Amino acid sequence: MLMLFHRLLLVALLLTTSPALAADLLGQVVGIQDGDTLTLLTPERRQVWVRLYGIDAPESRQPYGTRAQQELSALAFRKQVRVTVEDTDHYGRTVGRVWAGSLDINAELVRRGAAWVYRQYNRDPMLPPLEAEARQAKRGLWALPASEQVPPWVWRRNGGRATATVQPSAAGRAGTAASSSSTADLSCGSKRYCTQMSSCAEAQFYFRQCGLSRLDGDRDGVPCEQLCR
Repeated sequence: MLMLFHRLLLVALLLTTSPALAADLLGQVVGIQDGDTLTLLTPERRQVWVRLYGIDAPESRQPYGTRAQQELSALAFRKQVRVTVEDTDHYGRTVGRVWAGSLDINAELVRRGAAWVYRQYNRDPMLPPLEAEARQAKRGLWALPASEQVPPWVWRRNGGRATATVQPSAAGRAGTAASSSSTADLSCGSKRYCTQMSSCAEAQFYFRQCGLSRLDGDRDGVPCEQLCR
């Protein structure tokens, strides 16, 4: 009876610890699909499609999309990595954090300006400050003109376009020119809330150049929608 008890206890321990053991995947990166998706080949010769957790890189047809894919390739392709599994997405991809030795590749892509923080899904408090730092230093995609700094989720929602194409009136063009010139006089100050912003141009500046992500409450890439409608 005692032996049976020990066997049952061992089985229970294995069942309770197996999820933790299954949380990490090891293998070699054998494919790079885009700036945030790769293929891992495990020691069992099983290929796993991995979507990097917490980040969203520009789509292939977006500005900086090809470069983002090259950045991920430089960091991960043909390297032995460890994937800390976080979830499975609706495409069946493993969602996880990818490590090459001690290097957190997800965080490194954000630090280089090769990816946005995917705020809808990210729960890692380390990533937003890295994005703000990259914005401030104009690294990677943050060196693009502001009109080309379109979050990938907005790009996808608009069917592969930054925004709907609208021909502005003469007055609209004049207003845009005035707005553009006014941003040259802006700097990252102490403002923190939409109620403190005097214009959409100022809100856009604080959001894109100063990394003030709180201005985009619904995380759709448009700050202070009462000003920027």
